[in-house]
Amino acid sequence: MKKLITLASGAVLSSAPAFPVLAQSSVTLYGVIDNGVVYQSSSGGNSAVRAVPGGLFATRFGFKGSEDIGDGVHVNFQLEQAFSGQSGVATNPADAFNRLAYVGLSGGFGEVRFGLQNSPQYDVLQAAMDPSWVKSIASPMNNFNGLIIRANNGISYYTPTFGGLNAKVMVALRDSSGGAGNGIGFYNLVVQYINGPLNVAAGYERGDEPSVGAGGSYTLTGGAAAGPGAVFNVFNAGASYTIGSNRIWLAYHTENLTNTPKYMQHDVYQISDSYQFTPAFLGSVMYGYAHDRTGQGNNAQELGVLLEYALSKATELYTAAGFIQNRNKAAYTLAGTAYSGLTITPGSDTRGIGVGLVHKF
Repeated sequence: MKKLITLASGAVLSSAPAFPVLAQSSVTLYGVIDNGVVYQSSSGGNSAVRAVPGGLFATRFGFKGSEDIGDGVHVNFQLEQAFSGQSGVATNPADAFNRLAYVGLSGGFGEVRFGLQNSPQYDVLQAAMDPSWVKSIASPMNNFNGLIIRANNGISYYTPTFGGLNAKVMVALRDSSGGAGNGIGFYNLVVQYINGPLNVAAGYERGDEPSVGAGGSYTLTGGAAAGPGAVFNVFNAGASYTIGSNRIWLAYHTENLTNTPKYMQHDVYQISDSYQFTPAFLGSVMYGYAHDRTGQGNNAQELGVLLEYALSKATELYTAAGFIQNRNKAAYTLAGTAYSGLTITPGSDTRGIGVGLVHKF
């Protein structure tokens, strides 16, 4: 399909006026479909077996393209829409492309992007935090954390890499449809260092759109519901090191979201280990602890296991399992990458296991 799309674009361009640079353009169709089944239960008495989309990857399709305009400079664009692999329904039918819609330039100076795009924390930093890239019910970071995934009206700059070191910064202008109509409503900075088996990254983000997490400019993970005038602050840091077939991961997350229950002000610590048993089989174990900074004792801990088996370069089977122990009024649940977990009675434990099939095209 990728080749067909590229050939089709070439055919269209060949019928257009003869501008040499246009012959170096390309457009690619791509996507991911992830469907599975999950069982969850809690000590509070509720349980469920569900067919779910997006247990490990968010199901989506998109278009991306690049045009070489000379002197090593490229014009790039990307459009992406999320949908349910179980029903085919768009995640947000009101939006043509609800995940990505940006255009930008890249070259020796780095890359700039304008439009709806992922925050550097989500796009880059999470890959340095645990073996799942902070996805699935197996990841404590996925279940305990809030994060601004993407923002409208974004302006970002990605530096070139110098001696393994690079930086990514993004700001998003306020959206008048969601509250205040001018000024910066969100900013995010990530610094990363990669040297052989070592990967270290850290980043800070702040979002203060009045409707953050409630239909405004931002998409917020972590199950948090922000009230008017909410301010969301997040700092993440992750590091991993490879020794042969084994990779060890350490991660830290701290967040403060105003106008929410107090236990949303917390720190999360995680240690993980992944082992490549064969070229096709990867196994990972993750342990995380969420510490309530308010002193109310709303703490939690999780043990997660993720097993992935590649059937081909494009298709894999996976099994994800997790157990969360909540304390006091904490009510963390096991959420997939693109679905919500069971509603948990505060202070009750929850467990779950899911299997899924992923195909990328």
